[in-house]
Amino acid sequence: MNTQITTAAPIRRHRSLGRDAAGIAAILVLAGFGYLLFPDNLALLTRVIAISLLVLSLDLVTGYCGVATLGHAALFGSGAYAAGIVSAHYGITDPLLMTAAGVAGGAAAGLVCGFVVLRAHGLPQLVLSIALIHLFHEFANKASSWTGGSDGLSGVSADPVFGIFEFDLYGHTAYVFGVILLLAVVILLRLLVRSPFGMLCRGIKEDALRIRAMGASPKAALMKMYVISGAVAGVGGALNAISTQVVGLDSLSFTLSAESLVMLVLGGTGSLFGALSGTVIFMLFEDYVSAANPFHWLTMVGALLIAVVLFAPKGLYGTAAAFFARRREAE
Repeated sequence: MNTQITTAAPIRRHRSLGRDAAGIAAILVLAGFGYLLFPDNLALLTRVIAISLLVLSLDLVTGYCGVATLGHAALFGSGAYAAGIVSAHYGITDPLLMTAAGVAGGAAAGLVCGFVVLRAHGLPQLVLSIALIHLFHEFANKASSWTGGSDGLSGVSADPVFGIFEFDLYGHTAYVFGVILLLAVVILLRLLVRSPFGMLCRGIKEDALRIRAMGASPKAALMKMYVISGAVAGVGGALNAISTQVVGLDSLSFTLSAESLVMLVLGGTGSLFGALSGTVIFMLFEDYVSAANPFHWLTMVGALLIAVVLFAPKGLYGTAAAFFARRREAE
């Protein structure tokens, strides 16, 4: 019995590392295909990467911790405005420093939102998150001297990366910069969710009372995860500000929060690669359908979401992963 357990652990670890390597390789391959096949549409692909970081951050608190929220764009928008403000008002135009500002802004917003949202559970928690996104939106609108208000924050610019790779109009540098940021975040998050802290957060989602009985503090752990989630969303917001060189109120919209939750459910909650696949599928499908049929594209998007919820309740990636897992067990 002990020999079987001792043997099984390295096998599971080896399989996990293999899946991680395959996932990273898939991201690189798809990013390469995107760069080669859509050289004139790299702005859209960079936007997909930025929103992917938002959905990954949402997965941390919703998929891994079970926290209901419809206001996660507050973290994304805070990161975008932080990166834009240090550039437009303070002349800090180094893209790495702007990204760091986005991380700080998103983490600070995560601390504020976590403090408020985690004081409730269930439906009241959802209502608090909706109230927060509207408060953040209204604050950014009123603080027009800093944020530009409804006109948006303009004057954002970024120097060449390492003084060499300049941000061009075609978006080549911004796209590659975004891919590198995404890879770094995914690797760090894979380590995080498999760490003891990540397992603790999963335990809180399953049974918070048992975790509290074991001597751990669920609220403290969830607060830490909320701040980490804010930092990840802040990276996406900073990338969006750097690539578009403008920050608008749409980065703090309730619509963006709701769509990010839809993307997460589409791919599969509690899985980083599910969050990524859901974002890519939703945004590319939305772009293609809206261009092909600008009058009825919402109907087709809605039909896709209904089909996924009814026939693949674990999401597209989650259902596929479960299917292949059953196949391996059968073999």
